Amino acid sequence: MGNYLDKLNPEQRKAVQHINGPLMVIAGAGSGKTRVLTYRIVHLLKNNVSPFNILSLTFTNKAAKEMRNRIETMVGKNISSSLWMGTFHSVFSRILRIESEKLNYPQNFTIYDTDDSKSLIRSIIKELDLDKDIYKVSVVLNRISSLKNNFIRAEQYSNYSELVQSDKIAKRPDFERIYRTYVQRCIKASAMDFDDLLLNTYTLLDNFPDLILKYQNKFQYILIDEYQDTNHVQYLIIKKLAALNENICIVGDDAQSIYSFRGAKIENILNFKNDYPDHASYKLEQNYRSTSTIVNTANSLIDNNENQIKKTVWTENIEGEKIIVCKCYSDSDEGRLVANTIFEIKMREHAFPKDFAILYRTNAQSRSLEEALRKQNIPYKIYGGLSFYQRKEIKDVLAYCRLTINPNDEEALKRVINYPTRGIGNTTLQKLIVTANSEKISIWEVLNNLQGYKHNINNGSCKKLEEFTTLIKSFISQKENRDAYVLTEHIAKTSGVFNDLYNDKSPEGVSRFENIQELLNGLKDFCENTEENLLANYMQDVALLTNQDNEKTEDFNKVTLMTVHAAKGLEFPYVFVVGLEQNLFPSMMAGDSQENLEEERRLFYVAITRAEKRLFLSHTTNRFKWGQYVDCEPSRFLYELDEKYITKTEASIKKPKKSQKQNYFNKYKITKKEENKITVPKGFKKATNIQSKIIPSEINNIQNGMRVKHSKFGSGKIVEISGENINKKATIFFEGVGQKQLLLRFAKLEIIKE
Repeated sequence: MGNYLDKLNPEQRKAVQHINGPLMVIAGAGSGKTRVLTYRIVHLLKNNVSPFNILSLTFTNKAAKEMRNRIETMVGKNISSSLWMGTFHSVFSRILRIESEKLNYPQNFTIYDTDDSKSLIRSIIKELDLDKDIYKVSVVLNRISSLKNNFIRAEQYSNYSELVQSDKIAKRPDFERIYRTYVQRCIKASAMDFDDLLLNTYTLLDNFPDLILKYQNKFQYILIDEYQDTNHVQYLIIKKLAALNENICIVGDDAQSIYSFRGAKIENILNFKNDYPDHASYKLEQNYRSTSTIVNTANSLIDNNENQIKKTVWTENIEGEKIIVCKCYSDSDEGRLVANTIFEIKMREHAFPKDFAILYRTNAQSRSLEEALRKQNIPYKIYGGLSFYQRKEIKDVLAYCRLTINPNDEEALKRVINYPTRGIGNTTLQKLIVTANSEKISIWEVLNNLQGYKHNINNGSCKKLEEFTTLIKSFISQKENRDAYVLTEHIAKTSGVFNDLYNDKSPEGVSRFENIQELLNGLKDFCENTEENLLANYMQDVALLTNQDNEKTEDFNKVTLMTVHAAKGLEFPYVFVVGLEQNLFPSMMAGDSQENLEEERRLFYVAITRAEKRLFLSHTTNRFKWGQYVDCEPSRFLYELDEKYITKTEASIKKPKKSQKQNYFNKYKITKKEENKITVPKGFKKATNIQSKIIPSEINNIQNGMRVKHSKFGSGKIVEISGENINKKATIFFEGVGQKQLLLRFAKLEIIKE
């Protein structure tokens, strides 16, 4: 423990050495707040404070584990293990198990996770014979959670006339019954959900004066990390626990308060000075993470927020390169630009894929980025979520597409036969599977001859199966005369998937609906940029995109794709923030609210401050949304950045003619030749390893063994030539894409002269 104080800068040292009384530490991005919290606990222990009297609260298990490990190396395992350290939920559940009998719970009560809660709500809705399309499980659960965090219990619900009235307007008059039954079932099962862990802890402390005194005496020193992320219940619990000794230390950054949608209250940190007038305050303003250019750019942005604790973050790090702000013409161009730049930096600076992060406002934006990275053969991972094509709603639509191409695809059939719900239960499906297996035929063949097989399925179910079969047959009949975009859009709408997702107004439902829209955007791009635009060709393309076989790199060594929310607390040498457009970032949901707009600005601040060496910002002038191309305006936040720290540029590509803008199908139709003219501006250098001369080809000039270039699949080698005249085909192995068979009269190949 010797010279630990010597490792701290003056402000850090003051915060660590402050022992008694309330303390607020405002820690700017990259200022070493974890070190301050860790060393402060060590300093308390060095000053004869018992580890049993220290309570340290974090928001993630990772943060708690990291702090405990650091402390352990400095004071030993015996002492560190005696600390009350962990997440709010883990610490409070520990208290609840000790005091459980006061709440009429057994000590071994179960903790329900989100899936448990959803399953219970789903059962209750079924038992009460309610419409599950009106009482959507996720919507009901979110509402129950919100009510608990606002101290509105089930037995009190009827007292809030405005809530009862809103239920009637929303045509959910039985919500109260569900809430009451849910609470009763939890109690019956001796279970608490995550919200109960907070609510019941507060109840204990509020209803039992001897108990609050017990824990006030026990927790003589309280430390809270990320205080700006606390909600109302957490705030009240902490205030009660700290009321006797007021030895409370909070660490946080109001400029990184971005979780209001989870109930976080920025007022908790802003009003700390009012709760504890005699508090000491220290600001950690030295940034150890980023270049001075990045730090100063972030400062110029956040200065625009009125509701904040003023500070000036600075750094002794090098100035670094200017921030690149690039204008692109579409999200596809944006994806290619990012992928090319990553490739170039990897080659030029010998960087690893793990050094790069691509940040976006919504998960739906990952599609074009994923496709661009795969075409460059750059390994990536989706942080905090599934790959775009692995998301349930995407897999559901693609299962319909698979079934349209190959109705014998049983996995696809089983996935969608009762989605959206059409009254075909699991019992009926199992009977179909048994029949198919016994007759050694596909389920599809059984469906096409329901009366011919003995399957013991009642007439009502048979009718529903026949309707499903007719639906799939209608899709099959159109697969050769409709392009992939038109047909998939028709499938999504006619199957009911589109409507099912549209009617779910929960945050998760809105996100899923946006993902379907993004899938259609990708299909539109595919159809506009290839002659072979049938659904079968697209499905082959998707199969290549989702194939993980080529990823031989260790999982940790991949480019990271994530939302800005998920990026909080992380850092990367190279950061790309994409989609910086009005109504996307800031979100359309922010509206005209100053409060919401300031949170969106804080979110952008978090994005900027993830970068260590280089920062790239990009926006597009066109995005395909809701069935049409829309013009996009640059984010207002881009105009708030100090211009002396940025370089504005644009991806050079031929603009569409005005005549093309009259029809949304043609509004931004760029030919493949034009697409390949894209140039990477200064700072966004274009990656290419093809130095050879490329010349247009005639069909008859194409020979086995030739190296050729395709506008979509890139460079490759011809493996085989087959067919004659206009039916002449080439089998080509494309680098990073794999083997493709192309009809030469449509392929528009270019020969690469070595």
